[in-house]
Amino acid sequence: MSGWHEIARGLDPARPVLIAGPTASGKSALALAVAETGGGVVINADALQVYADWRVITARPSPDEEARAPHALYGHVGRDQTYSVGHWLRDVAPMLGGARPIITGGTGLYFSALTEGLAEIPATPPEIRAEANAIPLPDLVAGLDAASAAQIDLLNRARVQRAWEVLRATGRGIAEWQADTPAPLLPLDQAQPLVLRPEPAWLNARIARRFDAMLEAGALDEAREALPHWTPEAPWARAIGAPELIAHLRGETDLATAREAAIIASRQYAKRQRSWFRGRMREWREIDPAAPTG
Repeated sequence: MSGWHEIARGLDPARPVLIAGPTASGKSALALAVAETGGGVVINADALQVYADWRVITARPSPDEEARAPHALYGHVGRDQTYSVGHWLRDVAPMLGGARPIITGGTGLYFSALTEGLAEIPATPPEIRAEANAIPLPDLVAGLDAASAAQIDLLNRARVQRAWEVLRATGRGIAEWQADTPAPLLPLDQAQPLVLRPEPAWLNARIARRFDAMLEAGALDEAREALPHWTPEAPWARAIGAPELIAHLRGETDLATAREAAIIASRQYAKRQRSWFRGRMREWREIDPAAPTG
């Protein structure tokens, strides 16, 4: 923790801070150190930590951590609510003019929308969303326009489905919409952008330890409470580890198998995050989380 505070003391307390990084890399600890050192509000930029159902499974800050500094946009969305990057931008906009924002999370799209702007794409009609939910990923990929397909992670169903829905609903590819992007709310040169870049082996070990800690902290109970409402295709159900624990609760697998599957899913997710950050955050200050934390 002392290493995080050392980094925090080197930041300008008058300028916003952005902290990105893969899952389990220590973003929340660094954000809290920045807030405790120079003041500010820790603002969530993780698309799954917004859901009220998931505190343990998504590794949201604990109540004790939230008591040590102001936190915002954590657990404020119900499972049945629609919540997109556009909703997040509208929520975060009024916070940019108050106490210093310390925006942290692992959803790269939130950061790119904040610092590069977001295309004003019309909402997807429910009937098109339902149609897309029933289509296998390879068929969604095949239905994309070439420009959009070249810009997104074709293994990420959420991103592919969004692009397919946009094309289906508007007749324009998501890449074309993004070409008409308005000015960003927070240009990168007005912030202090930090990205955690851990070594894969260090992070993989940490992911396994953290999931075990989640189990001890009540992740299975959290999944049990969500079980009656479980809808696999819903955005809130994409929390890493949740599908695996739900499968165990349904008797489809034992806990040891569910644990291993969740750890593998987390590592795969972290790999995708690292690829995004390498490609999209070249101008961000890189930090090795193993160095300050030991």
